[in-house]
Order: sequence, then structure tokens, then C-alpha cells
Amino acid sequence: MKWIFALCALAGVCQAQEFYSAQAARLVIGQKPFTAASYGASDVLLGSITGVAYAADTLIVADGNNIGGTPVNHRVLIYRNVSSFIPDRKAVLPLNDPRCPACVGKADVVLGQPDFTTTELKAAAQNTLRNPLGVAYNGRVLAVADTDNNRVLIWRSLPTVNQQPADLVVGQKDFTSSAAGIGDSSLRGPNAVFLDDNDGLWVADTGNNRVLYFGRITQNGQAARLVLGQPDFNTDQQFRRFPEYITRADTMLAPASVWVAGGRVFVADLGMSRVLIWNSIPTRNAQPADVVVGQPDFTSPEWKTTATPANQKLCASNGTDKDGKPTYPDRCAATLDMPRAVLSDGRRLFVADSGNDRVLIWNEIPTRNGQPADIVLGQLNFELNQSSDSGEPRRVASTDSFKTPTALAYDGLNLYVSDTYNRRVLVYTPGDFNLPVTAVRNAPSPATYARGSVVLGGTVEKEQELTIKIGNENVKDADGNVITKSYKITTTVDDNFQTIIDRFVQLINDSQDPYVIATPNYLFNAIILIARQADTQGNSVTLGTEIKPDGAKITMTTSGSKLSGGQDPALIAPFALVAVLGDNLADQTVSVPDITRPLPYELGGVQFFVDGLPCPILAVSPDRVIAQIPVEVAGSNSASGVLRVRRKNGEITVSSAVAVRLIEQNPSVYTTDSPAPAPGIAYHYSSHATATVSVDGAANPGDTPSISIRDRKYTYRVQATDTLQTIRDNLIALINAFDPEVEAFAAGPFQRIRLRARIEGPAGNGIPIKAEANTDAQVIMTALNSELCCANTAGAPVTEDNPAQPGETIVVLASGLGLVGPEAARQAMKTGLPYDGPEMNDPVEFVSSLVGGRTANVLFAGLKRGAIGVYEVHLELNPDLPTNLKTEGWIAQSFQISNIFTIPVVSRKPRQP
Repeated sequence: MKWIFALCALAGVCQAQEFYSAQAARLVIGQKPFTAASYGASDVLLGSITGVAYAADTLIVADGNNIGGTPVNHRVLIYRNVSSFIPDRKAVLPLNDPRCPACVGKADVVLGQPDFTTTELKAAAQNTLRNPLGVAYNGRVLAVADTDNNRVLIWRSLPTVNQQPADLVVGQKDFTSSAAGIGDSSLRGPNAVFLDDNDGLWVADTGNNRVLYFGRITQNGQAARLVLGQPDFNTDQQFRRFPEYITRADTMLAPASVWVAGGRVFVADLGMSRVLIWNSIPTRNAQPADVVVGQPDFTSPEWKTTATPANQKLCASNGTDKDGKPTYPDRCAATLDMPRAVLSDGRRLFVADSGNDRVLIWNEIPTRNGQPADIVLGQLNFELNQSSDSGEPRRVASTDSFKTPTALAYDGLNLYVSDTYNRRVLVYTPGDFNLPVTAVRNAPSPATYARGSVVLGGTVEKEQELTIKIGNENVKDADGNVITKSYKITTTVDDNFQTIIDRFVQLINDSQDPYVIATPNYLFNAIILIARQADTQGNSVTLGTEIKPDGAKITMTTSGSKLSGGQDPALIAPFALVAVLGDNLADQTVSVPDITRPLPYELGGVQFFVDGLPCPILAVSPDRVIAQIPVEVAGSNSASGVLRVRRKNGEITVSSAVAVRLIEQNPSVYTTDSPAPAPGIAYHYSSHATATVSVDGAANPGDTPSISIRDRKYTYRVQATDTLQTIRDNLIALINAFDPEVEAFAAGPFQRIRLRARIEGPAGNGIPIKAEANTDAQVIMTALNSELCCANTAGAPVTEDNPAQPGETIVVLASGLGLVGPEAARQAMKTGLPYDGPEMNDPVEFVSSLVGGRTANVLFAGLKRGAIGVYEVHLELNPDLPTNLKTEGWIAQSFQISNIFTIPVVSRKPRQP
């Protein structure tokens, strides 16, 4: 279309930016937020749509489908002045919605219905529609494929009022007829239409397995001038040919889309899983296509069970099976599966590859059969289908994926994709630079690493052959067995555990093992193995040992058959602090001096937006931006992130959009900038010795729970109106009123009593405590410590020079714990502002912890007052922890586990009174 070429020529706009594989959509039309998939019909809410068209600052959407999506709203929507809600890519979106400024579009006119909320199905008439699938608009004429009425409706100019009657009808003799037929003036379930620069009408006459060209429409029931896919107007070569259809350059099977651009014709041949290209406008019936993509040649696919599938002809082998025969991916850059839409700007080719839930882009018009695409949208790579592959989690709606894309439109910059099952139009915009797929990560620990260990035990003897085997469960031989690499040493008379550890560490690291790095832990006679690949990929590393001869006295115990602990830091909770990673993200390095003050929304020229909402910025540098995710995104599973950078020379550059994968919570603990597992940023909790008593069970009238401090026993008799909380509070009141050495207070998400020495320092250590109840009591009293312990300097860092003690309470700082309660605390979660809500607040999802392989009691987890996006977690360490300067720990919420951190723990005998 000439208007597209004019836009491309203007300032070279179409050459300046390109789309990037796996990028996300910048904007969405028809849903709020991106992932809502809300059901219904209005001027802002779409049903399961199909057709989209753009011209002259106007977007047309066909709100119907033939693939089982619901609802089918039997209407066409017209959006005028598109540039008013889809601004220039470098512009900042107006904050016209508190949740999603990137959710745009309000229709001005509806066709086929009297208003925007009515979705009635009525008989064929001049102003009704029955499941319209295709739309075309060239700035003058509007055409609608009224599919189930077997016709195309024509408006000579853009309609201006709801349910405006059409001016002309094609495929039927009049507006009240709707029978399917064949011939030069009949149609059968047309799926798509196209209007060329001369107002000539092209129709994908899907049910008749052909494409028709009518020229300019001037009368009802006008006859077509040209047919492609069939030898003449009255023949359907594919009729009753199932399952052996005719596959040639001059045949089609259920064509779903036609497009004309740059002197070429393109057809999405749905049933043949291919796109046909004519390098010049056809001038005779049944003219064969010149190029085919999606298939290796014009005679594929072959409709025989013995035929070689297209993927084996077009895709590179990805391995071998157990018989040594090559295997192939189900799809690649050169294959198509039921393409439903095709579009070209004269330079590039865009295809909605519906069966693979993706859009493919060729940066130049293909010139050879089976030519692979250059870019994929909707998937992470060319071989993956996250929506339907066996073994892959079926993805819900996200900002970078589709569930059956069915139509495409282009405005010279933005690509509009009809995402049928998600009931929306996604708007893709190229960027000046690309952000990696997982660019947005938890700031405290942007990468996590799986780890494992081999612990030596028993007795060392000479001439023992010891082997550590390392592999990857995804790398197997022809028989399906994991391929492992063996590291062997033979012990000598001079060996001991430390020398054996050193020899294995050197052997593994000198061999540059592709999967792990080895480090020693002499205290536990262990070889620590840390995955080279970050995050969940490291969990695939396998680990095994072997000892010869049988009966050897030495033992080698693995932590498991695979490494573990690799988490996904690209799952982001609302209110979390995140790191946006990439290259050349800023021209300077700068950070805010104080995170206890309101944060700026632009720093060092950098802005970051999520669903169009500006994010507060903490720091920027060329390789990362630290920002806070708005609390408003809570409840969504995906958002669209865009980085906007004002360069030192005044130029503004904007990234392509990246999907921010959202989750209710995904805890991440702050650590030092050291190799993983890194020392946690931890602090001693109290200058007073402490202990904890838990109140559990049930409140049964007459029970007598008690707490003893030395020989002083404090007992409360449970009343009929009591709860566990009031039992706890009454015991606290008794201790605070009468005990000379200890004070008490409530703590934690459960009914727990914290005991604290009234005197500071080590003098309070060693005060014995006991908790109990009467024999048949329903209330359960548990002293988690036998005595008060571990007074230190409150707020002092936990270091090797000032380590934690078993039984001590320490504080770690974290991000990503999600929303908190009570409601007053939730309301105090203000993006970019220091938290000033209740000091006692709890994450909605309970926090647990494991430190040193033992449960650490979470006495408090919540937002830290005066800080922005930072949570405190108070951990009471198990009193039986052994000395270990690299004691490993983590916190967890539901199925999300934080990065592994380490703290130094040294066991000290408490002072006796």
C-alpha cells in the first residue's frame, strides 16, 4: 500500500529500527491489563477477535473467530485517531490509567450491532454481521469478510455511526441472501479480504480453496476477474480429496489471508501450512506461485503417512535417537503450521504462524523455497512452543506470547497482532536497542547458582580408586543414558581428606568441566560443586560417585543425584527492587544517596516503565538499572517493560519491550558481591540475650499454660473467651509485671512469645527457661530454646570476626516478599516512597527458612520502616548448629525459594550464672 511506503521513506523510519526475536509487545488493545483476558463486549473490551487492519490513522478490528474462541461478538470495531492513543515510540505514555497506561484504545464506531454492549446474532441484512473474520481498509474503502454469511460487505467510505449499513455486497446477489456457493460471484466462508491501491478487492475464499480478485466493486453480486488456486471459477480441486489433497504451486487448501505489496501477491495457505508468493501480480487464472515458504517445495506437504515431514527437510538435526538415527525439532525458523495471516511492507514479510503460536518475520522478501525466517515473536526461540509443547508449562497470557495469532496489521512502525484466545490486539514496536529476554531480575541476587556436594567419610587407605561423575540430564547418548565425565584419583599412603579434596578440586577445575566449578570445604570434608550456568539451568547437572575396590573403608556421599538450589530470579513480585540488565543502558553511573527518601523517576537520563507506569530509579550504570516495580501490578502475571534513555548528546533512545514476568512473591536475599553462594548481608538482632516460646494447639477453658524463668513460674488459666492470641498476651503481661530479669513481647506470624533479658550484654546469657501446660491440655507450649542466649551488639554485621551463634536471632534483608498485611500496612505500600506503615506487618504469603540444614524460626518478616522496597527477616537459628564459617541458608514463600546465602556460625558455650 502506497501510504506504508510513504511512511517508510519519511526520515528512513522503517530502516532505523528492527524487531527483535522474543521481544514483548509495547501496548495492548482490548484488555486491561495485558493478561486479563476478560470476557465480554464494550468499546474497550474485545472478544475472541480475528481480523485487524490499519490505514489513515484508523484501526479496524473484526470481533469474531472460527477457531472456537469465546465470545463471538458478531461485530466490527473502528478506532479513529490511532496516533492519539498509540504515540510515538519515544514519547512517554500519559498516565491516564492508574494500573496500565499501556492498555489503550476506545472504539468510536461499531458495525453489525446497535451499540458496543450488544452481541446479538441476526439474519443477514445490510447492517448485520455473522462472525466476521477479515477486514481491509485502505484509507478510503472498508471491506469486511462476513464469513458465516458467505459474503463481503463494502462501505465506500469509513462509517461514522453505529450499525451503519453497507453500500455494496460481494458473494451474494443482495443483502438478505447468505447461501454458500461456487462460481465467479459466490463465496464460501471467506476468511480475509484485501484492498489494493486502486480499491481493487482481493478475497481469500477459504471454503472454496481459492483466492479471488474482483477489481473495484461497483455493484452488488459483482463477478470476480481472476482466480488463484483453481483452474476456473466453477472448480474446487480439493473437494472430497481428503486425505490426499493436491499439492502444487497452483493449488491451495483453505487459504486464510491474501496481501498485495511491492508488486507481489502473498497468500497464507492455511491447510498446506505454507505461504505462497507471486513475484508479480498474476494475470491469468491458476497462475502458479513463484516461491513457497513453510515447506521445502511446492509438492510438500505430501498427504501420505510414509512421506517425510517438512521439519526433517527444513530443520537441522538436534541429535540422534536410541537407534542412532537423526532427530529433528518439531519446528524451526523455516517451518509453518497453519498460518492464518500474511502481511508485507514491500521490504519484509510477516506471517502469523498460528499453529505454532508465533509470528515470523523475514527481513527481506524470501526468494527461495523453504527460506527460514529471521525473527520470531511470541516464542523464546524458533524451536519452542511454550503454549502447547509436551513437557512445557502451558503459559497463561503474557506480554510476549500468543494463543493462536490470527491476523496482522502494520502502520509503518507498529505491528498489530490479533491474539484470538487472549481476546486482545498486541502492539509490537521496534526499539533502538534490545533488552535480553530475562533482563528484569531481582536486584539482591540477579543470578542464582545450583550447587551440590560430595562429602568424604570413613577411613582413607592407599590404592583406592575414587570417582566423581558429572553430567547433564539433557545430554544423553543414543540409548537415552546421561553422558557423564568421570574424574578419578587413586589414593596414596600420604593422602588424607584434605589432600583428596584438593586433588579433586584441581582436577575438575583444570579440566574446565562444562557444568560445574569445584571449591573445597575442609571443615565438613566436602567438595562443593557450583553450576556454571545460572538459575534453574544448573539444576539439570547430575552428580554421582564410585569407589573401588568393593569394601573400601572410605565413603563418598553426594548431596543428591542432581545439583539443586538454582532459582528463577526473573520472576518478579510487586513492590520488588529489580535490576534491569543489558548493554549501553546509560551514559553514566549514578545512584541515589539515600533510599530512605522518595526516589526519582528519572536518574542519569534513564527512565523505566512497566505497563506504561513509571518506576522509581535507585541507580543506573551502562550494564544495569536498579528500579522498583510498582505495587499496582499486583494480581498480574506479566507486564511490558520499556527503558527510555536520554543520552548525553540529547538523543533519546528507547529499548524494545521486554516481558516482566510477575508473581505474587519471589524472595531474594541481599548478599555481598562475591561468587555464589555469597555471604548474606546479615546483622545481629539484639544487644540483649533472647529466647522464644511458641503457643500452639487450641484454647481450651481450664488449661493452665505456663512459662518458667529459673524457678519463677508464670501460669495462666484459660477462659472460655480466650484465643491463642489472648493466652499469649496474658502470659506476656504476667512476665512483664513480675519477672525481675526478663521482659516479654509478641513476635512472628504465629502466636510466639519473645523473652529478652532486661540487662544488656552477655550477663543475660544462660538464663534458663521452660514452657509447659497441664497433662491433658489442648494448648501446646514449646520453648524453642532452653535458655536465653547470644547477646551481641544490635545492628552489628554478622562477620567471621563477629559470627552468629547457634540459637541467636539474626536479621537478613530481602526483596520480593510481595504484598503485606494488615490493611493499614498494605495501604502504606507506596511505590517510590519509604514505608511508614505499621512496624508489625506480615507478607501475605508465610515466610519459612532453612539455615545450616535445620529450620530457622522466622520470628518476623515484613517491610522495614523508613526504607523503600526492603523487607526485614528475623531468623532464630537452631541451637544445635555446628561451627561453620560458611553456613548456608535460604528463605522461602510457597514454592519460591530465595538465593542461597552464607553466614559464619561459631558455637560458643554460654556463660553460666
